[in-house]
Amino acid sequence: MQSGKSAAQTVATVKPLQIRGRTFTAIALHLSGRPDRAFFEALEARLNQTPLFFDNAPLVIDLEQAQGLDGPQDLVHLAAELRRRKLSVFGIQSGTPTQARAAAEAGLISLPGGRDAALERVSRQGSRPEPAPAAAAKEPANRMVTQPVRSGQTVFADRGDLVVVGSVSSGAEVIAAGNIHIYGRLRGRALAGVNGDASARIFCHALDAELLAIAGLYRTSENLGPDTPRHHVQVYLEGEVLRIEALA
Repeated sequence: MQSGKSAAQTVATVKPLQIRGRTFTAIALHLSGRPDRAFFEALEARLNQTPLFFDNAPLVIDLEQAQGLDGPQDLVHLAAELRRRKLSVFGIQSGTPTQARAAAEAGLISLPGGRDAALERVSRQGSRPEPAPAAAAKEPANRMVTQPVRSGQTVFADRGDLVVVGSVSSGAEVIAAGNIHIYGRLRGRALAGVNGDASARIFCHALDAELLAIAGLYRTSENLGPDTPRHHVQVYLEGEVLRIEALA
């Protein structure tokens, strides 16, 4: 009995596999030794400064200074603890050959050591990197972005205010240690005062945000009622309450 199509004809009807390159920005978690209770407490404190910002963020564990973390069970436990905190661990970097083998047994891939980018320059969609500030500069440093922040991008001013001359798209994130000024429509996430500055404020021309946060207290779009002002507004903390009001 013969089939109506030969094997060659059948194979020819299968669509070829398409392989496309894509760039993702991953967070690198640097370890200086075996993580203990104090380490996880410090990590949780850092994560709580920017609610939802690190949720499901792709993450690699940098083992350059993590001597003694060599066994598969060590990495399995560490990965489980990080994933429990909604960090999506997928690999290690800068590991020794022993650590690379342990990572493989733990289901993690091994990457070469990468060049770290300051968080304020993290961009998941092709922003041109900017010159790094001097390492010794600790004084407040405001940042201005003169183009729209597109979906998938993150812009972080870690020592001052952030000014965006344009809109912030849905799926984008703008974060600042100080105030955030948006001369356009805010559709994405805005997190001000991320280092604990409860006096920080968010200003925008048009409000349609996915998330608003100041000093760790936040409201999502589901919490913005129909009576919420939407044009020329400011967002600020009053005690433990996040207020949104129209600018006079």
